[in-house]
Amino acid sequence: MMAEAGYLPMKFQLTNYTMNTNKTYKSSFILLTVLFFLWGFITVLVDSLIPRLRELFTLSYFQAGLVQFAFFGAYLVLSIPASFILSKIGYKRGIILGLLTMALGCVLFYPAASFREFGIFILAYFILAAGITILQVAANPFVAVLGPENSASSRLNLSQAFNSLGTAIAPAVGALLILSDTIKTESEIEGLSESAKDAYLASEAAAVQKPFLGLALFIVCIAGIFFFAKLPKLINESSTGTYFDALKNKNLMLGVLGIFFYVGAEVAIGSYLVNYFLEMNLVDVIKETKFMTSIAEGILNTGLTQSDDKAIVGVFVTFYWSGAMIGRFLGAYLTKVVDAGKVLKLFALTAVLLIITSISTQGLVSMWSILAVGLVNSIMFPTIFTLAIDGIGDLKPKASGLLCTAIVGGAIIPPLFGLLTDFLGFKTALLLVILCYGYIFYFATINSKSKSNS
Repeated sequence: MMAEAGYLPMKFQLTNYTMNTNKTYKSSFILLTVLFFLWGFITVLVDSLIPRLRELFTLSYFQAGLVQFAFFGAYLVLSIPASFILSKIGYKRGIILGLLTMALGCVLFYPAASFREFGIFILAYFILAAGITILQVAANPFVAVLGPENSASSRLNLSQAFNSLGTAIAPAVGALLILSDTIKTESEIEGLSESAKDAYLASEAAAVQKPFLGLALFIVCIAGIFFFAKLPKLINESSTGTYFDALKNKNLMLGVLGIFFYVGAEVAIGSYLVNYFLEMNLVDVIKETKFMTSIAEGILNTGLTQSDDKAIVGVFVTFYWSGAMIGRFLGAYLTKVVDAGKVLKLFALTAVLLIITSISTQGLVSMWSILAVGLVNSIMFPTIFTLAIDGIGDLKPKASGLLCTAIVGGAIIPPLFGLLTDFLGFKTALLLVILCYGYIFYFATINSKSKSNS
């Protein structure tokens, strides 16, 4: 997911690996996998801030929406520059730079909360996302080349599984550290005396500041570990490969579109699940089904009569995102023993069939079929990524930049999905998502054919 514009000399190769296929880089793989966990954890942890930020900064919903725009915008703006930086300073220093950039973003949450300036917060979040972007550009191809190309998808799926583990843990940590007390509504805040209002807003600021200062310190410690770590040297700056060469690679560009449509589809579904379930009046269905009630009450730890409708259906969105984690651990094995293109083809087709099922049914069948899409989403990003860079040699760093830039699909497809929903309803809007997975099926078919014919 990341690219660079320009014509820069760089050679991307795994030193000694082509001569010694028995060599492994387990310690390097473990260190890099820690990065995947870290940025997954932080990305979702920031989502826990949104309820507090709306009150702390008195935001409109449009302003709150700018938070996600700032995140995905970083990929669009900085993926190519990040690739350029990596070509100059190398991957190890690039990873350290990405970590320190993330730490800076976390530190900036402190003045943002102190001064209650939304602009500072957006800047802080953009800088945090910039650091994650640098790590994405560096870590994805790095993991892909830490071994034979035919097992690259398996390695990247395993690392991405720990990324999903981070996203699964973060909401619980966010609830404990950031959302553990009651958040007052805007009208409740306005009803406070000036002294009580100042005291409340100061406590809200502290609730944001302390976790992110601690997080900044932790990230700096991780950067220190990478500073002393011995990573295999992957870059030799004698290559003449350029971005123009990368843009001419047809399969790579098809992969860029694949990442664009995958991220867009995944975020579009995840962002609107609560509203989709509410439109289908699933709250009543859940309350009338003993099994579903027990799940909701077990997670909410309250009776359903005491819970908001959005919370009741929102509980089940957890299964969509946790499915991605389970699927990636499974995918790490599948793509090791089965051609990655064929696995991707099967998962894309399954996604289409599940969405068609959700469109054509109601109630729990519709609900669980759309939630199951999270499971088949699991292997798509790492598998598309590795198939796209397979066999392009020196162009891998530039390919990584281009692929990471395509993550901006998460900022483009969801609004289009929402627009279609406004005019045509959720069931019809889901056809857009089917087209996205249809393209991924096409990309997988091309790659599985090329593998079988090679």
